[in-house]
Amino acid sequence: MPAQIIDGKTLAETVRNQVAVETRQLIYDTGIVPHLAAVLVGSDPASEVYVRNKERACQKAGLKSTLHRLDAATTQADLLALITTLNCDMKIHGILVQLPLPMHLDATQILDAILPTKDVDAFHPENTGLMLQGRPRFLPCTPAGVMKMLEVSQVPTAGKHAVVIGRSDIVGKPMAALLVQKGVDATVTICHSRTADIGAICRTADILIAAVGIPEFVKSDMIKPGAVVIDVGINRVNERLVGDVDFNAAMTVASAITPVPGGVGPMTIAMLLQNTLKSARQSAGRTSST
Repeated sequence: MPAQIIDGKTLAETVRNQVAVETRQLIYDTGIVPHLAAVLVGSDPASEVYVRNKERACQKAGLKSTLHRLDAATTQADLLALITTLNCDMKIHGILVQLPLPMHLDATQILDAILPTKDVDAFHPENTGLMLQGRPRFLPCTPAGVMKMLEVSQVPTAGKHAVVIGRSDIVGKPMAALLVQKGVDATVTICHSRTADIGAICRTADILIAAVGIPEFVKSDMIKPGAVVIDVGINRVNERLVGDVDFNAAMTVASAITPVPGGVGPMTIAMLLQNTLKSARQSAGRTSST
């Protein structure tokens, strides 16, 4: 029997609609319009698409978005000055610096300069620490989107073995941290480029999350029959978008799987909107119910 498709596009629309309802209520109660400021340095084609999609999602949900476009030759000092300006603007609730940045810029220093209370990507070390302690201000958008997909799809996690392929600060590490939290209670293994016999480890996973950035890296013989497969990757191969999982082959082995496109990607943007709304509510002294 083919695997069930976990439809991230439909779920993301549900989350966006809820954000829109709460945004309207916040505006009615306080006059505060949640405002996301995005910073794009250079003209990387993929980044252009991501930023445009985020702008459209904000508009549909009733959030304000402002895009700051900077030349690829922008200096570290100029970018830091912009971050300082956005930090000080009380009408801005979320700041997003689109990655990757040009090679001459220090991304770590830039991300660390964003106020933790406006860090809606949840990359700041203060927000990372809070998440690890189980008391997050914001959750990182892609891992949070994956957790929402598992929850809505009623995928059991307690006592299950989750294998995360990839150890990036953006996806792999926070993904593992969320899966191991109390209340989720998965047993987690992180695999990476130096993991010996990675296929054997993946075959023990009840939940397999691929975030390695290699097109169709996960083959069907790396998947335990009946496992749930979450494909975080998005790669362009011969003008075609593919994930980190060989989707057609995996469909014959897994019990459920996310597609690419239309899986984790839309959920990432939906969770970004949710974080921005949460920041706006916190600025108004209110507790988020989203």
